[in-house]
Amino acid sequence: MIKLNKISTDAPSDLEKSEAKDQTRAYVERLGELQKMLTAQKKYSVLVVLQGMDGSGKDGAAENVFKECHPNSLSVISFKKPTEEEFAHDFLWRIHKNAPPKGMIHLFNRSHYEDIIIQRVHKWIDEDRVKKRIESINAFEELLVYDNNTVLFKFMLHISKEQQEIELKQRLTDPEKFWKHNAGDWKEREQWDEYMRCYEDALNQSSIPWTVVPVDQRWYRDYLIAKTMVETLEKLDLAYPPLQQ
Repeated sequence: MIKLNKISTDAPSDLEKSEAKDQTRAYVERLGELQKMLTAQKKYSVLVVLQGMDGSGKDGAAENVFKECHPNSLSVISFKKPTEEEFAHDFLWRIHKNAPPKGMIHLFNRSHYEDIIIQRVHKWIDEDRVKKRIESINAFEELLVYDNNTVLFKFMLHISKEQQEIELKQRLTDPEKFWKHNAGDWKEREQWDEYMRCYEDALNQSSIPWTVVPVDQRWYRDYLIAKTMVETLEKLDLAYPPLQQ
């Protein structure tokens, strides 16, 4: 049972920052190599889900961890408010059509979990609908994993309320981050406890396990995501196809 308030948002005290950064560079390079085999072999697909509160570093993780991956075989999809067409379909319609084909890595910057977190926090759906949607999400993810050779990584970017305040204030003072500022983020912050409750429930009811990533130190975020992905992908039978005569 995951209890977010029992999980530190800081890097482990016994991990040296300089050592972790060196290892991260190696993991990032190795991820690029593994992607090449994934693309050539076309036996597996990879789906990476990044979820977390505003300021938890989803954009930074996408930029840093995947910088050695070839853009032809990597797609980053950001799910925002559904369009009129998307609202006219079931909530997983826009998600399923963005699932990765074999040989590709798709990165979801926010995901289908918005539909049982933000909508639940704001009481746009009732608890019966939440329960049904969780069942649908589990069935959808199991379909991808067990029927289509999709390797699914789900990373919950775990930030403290104190660090989130720092990150949001930087968007008001750092010209390079002005574009990220959204007054609504401060309004959502007022419901922090309810967000934590809904996130925790989503994590614990998921049939495909999550990795909770402490992100108050961004170097550790990158290290843990890259390490987790490389160690998992190296367990697969990834290989370049033989020469066809």
